[in-house]
Amino acid sequence: MNITKNAPLAMVTGASRGIGRAIAEALAGAGYDLILTCCHTLPELQEAAASLEEKYGITCTAVTADASDPSAIEKIFASLDHLDVLVNNAGISYIGLLTDMSVDEWQHIINTNLSSCFYTSRLAIPLMLQKHSGCIINISSVWGNVGASMEVAYSASKGGVNSFTKALAKELAPSNIQVNAISCGVIDTAMNHCFSPEEMDTLRKEIPADRLGQPEEVGQLVLQLIQAPTYLTGQILTLDGGWQ
Repeated sequence: MNITKNAPLAMVTGASRGIGRAIAEALAGAGYDLILTCCHTLPELQEAAASLEEKYGITCTAVTADASDPSAIEKIFASLDHLDVLVNNAGISYIGLLTDMSVDEWQHIINTNLSSCFYTSRLAIPLMLQKHSGCIINISSVWGNVGASMEVAYSASKGGVNSFTKALAKELAPSNIQVNAISCGVIDTAMNHCFSPEEMDTLRKEIPADRLGQPEEVGQLVLQLIQAPTYLTGQILTLDGGWQ
């Protein structure tokens, strides 16, 4: 990887599109060099990385890595000697009855959405301890707070992310490392394109803000969390237009 030694460095998982892409844009605009990961869409991620480098004059490395595979994450960190910001954004969904879900499907959801936060954080923390500073931000969901019918595994994984965030924040607070999560409502991304226009319109009407959230708003909040006082840690910030 072509990493600049003294430049601030951020890693964003699941960054080829949607929320991850918007977070990468916000960080690049703030001057961060980037490591961006994806599982299946490397050409798209490489195109995004090249665009960010040209637009912001930063260094951006695109890497194929399955967030649910600890060995893939270890390969990325093997070449790193510093890291300032980690954004755990990689995530997948499953919509259907729990009784129709296979064991493999359950494990895939849990490993991708929850275990991935462990795989990255355990390797990022030693790098942050070197500077006695750092920021870990986990992208969660309102369903992690209240649960959703037909999305039991997804809700369970995001509830786990919330607890992971709170517990790790307490562990790292003495070391001046912040750990927070953003609990997203309905964000206008490809993950929600499985719903019909009629279903999305009904959902929109339930949201007091009367619209879906935009990926760029999540990116803005990530940047605000990084720039926030270090006393802000262990928080699950809900970004949902007043919905839940």
